[in-house]
Amino acid sequence: MRQQCNLRRSAITYLGSCFVSIALLGPAALGQTCQGAADMEAASRTSIESASQRYADMAVRGDSTSLQQNAIPSVASNFAGIEAAIKENHANWAGAQPAQRPVWLLQAPGTEKIERAEFLCGVFGAHGQTANSAVFVIPNLPPGNYAVATFDVASGKNPQTLSFVLQQIGSDWKVGGFYAKPSQIASHDGNWFAERAREFKVKGHTRNAWLYFMQARDLLSPVPFMSTAVTDKLYDEMQTVQPSDLPVGGNTIDLAVGAKACKLTNTYPVALNDEINLVVKYQAGDVSNTAQTYQENIALIKAIVAKYPEFREAFAGIVARAVEPSGKDYGSLMAMKEIK
Repeated sequence: MRQQCNLRRSAITYLGSCFVSIALLGPAALGQTCQGAADMEAASRTSIESASQRYADMAVRGDSTSLQQNAIPSVASNFAGIEAAIKENHANWAGAQPAQRPVWLLQAPGTEKIERAEFLCGVFGAHGQTANSAVFVIPNLPPGNYAVATFDVASGKNPQTLSFVLQQIGSDWKVGGFYAKPSQIASHDGNWFAERAREFKVKGHTRNAWLYFMQARDLLSPVPFMSTAVTDKLYDEMQTVQPSDLPVGGNTIDLAVGAKACKLTNTYPVALNDEINLVVKYQAGDVSNTAQTYQENIALIKAIVAKYPEFREAFAGIVARAVEPSGKDYGSLMAMKEIK
């Protein structure tokens, strides 16, 4: 089967004025504190839980207007991303009863933005995080009180997590960040991908193992600036199979496609038609001639499977995406069984 497609990563994330990234653990900044639900005063916990539950209910009902009215000013004035995410997920969320996970309270004192706010939450052991701990790392965070609340939304075909970053304004908790992302792809959760990754590692299929570990971490992290004992362990396991011949950490890799060298910029799994496919992005000068770009995509797909035959076992198909410097791209899918 060959077809044209327009795929993107399924996680939808938005956070007001703060750019969020995953970071490695380091010394905690002086004065930044974190409390889990069990450590909070009852009144604080109830206030956070009630506000976040109300906002989750608004989201699954598709009531983006009310959610915008309850957002901090910087988010309310730039709400298009959240509104689009709510519309995109409305059918899947219909009739859902969001189930709340334990909330977290993050307190960042001071008067200036914190270049790298790091919150170590819960009890840590001799080997790092424990089952009930978490780490949040947020760059350029204004001082204030924040809360992180995550919900499991299990209705519809695609289970998801819905997370909010709340900021305390006076006595109220307002929406400062919104994250909607799948907790499964192709009907498989993060634990399933982790187990398959370990099986690939035993076989020596290190590229498959790396990609499946990466997918496992993504599915098990409801927000991109949070790490847990589970995701830390997966990170450590990933390092043992990190490939030198796939694009990792922003680097590019040259792949010979006939007489031409293509620069690969990213590879990651994606679900399509309830199957696990591999997306391969590469640099292209111009994708306006779609017939020519299609042929180049197909040639690249065949070349990458010829070079990495282990992909046949891990993926149902390959999606090649030619990406212009402007960001405009053109993608083509080829089922693995059609790749000779």
